[in-house]
Amino acid sequence: MPAAHEGAGDRAGRNTGGTEGTHPGPDGADHAPLLHRWPEPEPGTARMRRNRAVAGWITMVLIAAATLLPTHFVVESAGPALNTIGSVEGTKLLSITGKKTYPTSGELDMTTIYSPGGGQHRLPFFTVLWGWANPDEDVLPEELVVPRGITSTEKSEQNTLSMDDSQQLSTAAALTELDIEFTSHLGVVGFATQQNSGVLKISDRLETINGRQVTDLDTLKKQLNAAGAKPSVLGIVRDGKQQEVTVSTTEGPGGQRQLGILLSGSFDFPLEVKFGLENVGGPSAGMMFALAIVDQLTAGEMTGGKHFAGTGTITADGAVGPIGGIAQKLVGARDQGARYFLAPAENCPDVVGRIPAGLDVIKVATLSEARAAVEGIGAGKDPASFPGCG
Repeated sequence: MPAAHEGAGDRAGRNTGGTEGTHPGPDGADHAPLLHRWPEPEPGTARMRRNRAVAGWITMVLIAAATLLPTHFVVESAGPALNTIGSVEGTKLLSITGKKTYPTSGELDMTTIYSPGGGQHRLPFFTVLWGWANPDEDVLPEELVVPRGITSTEKSEQNTLSMDDSQQLSTAAALTELDIEFTSHLGVVGFATQQNSGVLKISDRLETINGRQVTDLDTLKKQLNAAGAKPSVLGIVRDGKQQEVTVSTTEGPGGQRQLGILLSGSFDFPLEVKFGLENVGGPSAGMMFALAIVDQLTAGEMTGGKHFAGTGTITADGAVGPIGGIAQKLVGARDQGARYFLAPAENCPDVVGRIPAGLDVIKVATLSEARAAVEGIGAGKDPASFPGCG
């Protein structure tokens, strides 16, 4: 008669730890049943496995979200370099009528950058991460490129206006360099405050201030500061008619007197310069446009057939100003095959350690210095004889 066992299961055969029954011996008799036990799972092991799996999924979701979520950064990279004395898709970048021009050779490239991101076009984190890892790109907080309160569309429109102004200033600078006379004046293009919005109108042209002729912004500022808090009388041209208006000023940073208006320089030139450039904005091509105009209006091939590139803003009197993204513009110039790069003097600290191999960077502060460098190197002078960056 088999003996009963208790523990793992009950008599009905239910058990949680093994199987129970009798086992016939070699003599045919029934012996005590064998008990086969499966190992008990360690306490908490299943829970730990489940928690690790959940944690893994959460980590993957967070990584995916961080990769795809928009950021508040702009990534600057090299854009195309365009020959200002050449053509793009059959269209000349710069053509002059109304005055004799001369053949040119070589390249005088204006350089550009791509700066996606900011405003309504924010970049995913993965793109920003790649920008940080790429030595030829720079990652900037969007406020440095698209100021708060300005939409991407508005920023694009501002860049277009800046390019238009730059083209006018480049013509003025070139004619100043060549001692060709022209007339200039300031025009109202907007209002920063409401203080004089009821007195002046957009498109008013400023002629005089307190009886003195106004031809540039510096003259206007000097006369406003000389008048102090007293109202000033502006002689303007509105709708083709001359008249006088009285304007008030406020004190700005450094004690400077301000009208609260936005002004733009405009000029009457003895020739016409047409620019065939589209989809590029900003003021940084001014110096290279000015060099291209000088090259076309002077006998001889200024570059000597060599490949130059450069960047920099320009004023009507030929001062070259700093720009952003110069490290990327150096890369773009190198990629386009340029051998010499004209850089604004104030940008020299920005290029230290970032000059591509095989590219000589020449430091210039004025259009005259840029012209001398191009003509000298074009004639065979050693680039090292000119001031350099880096």
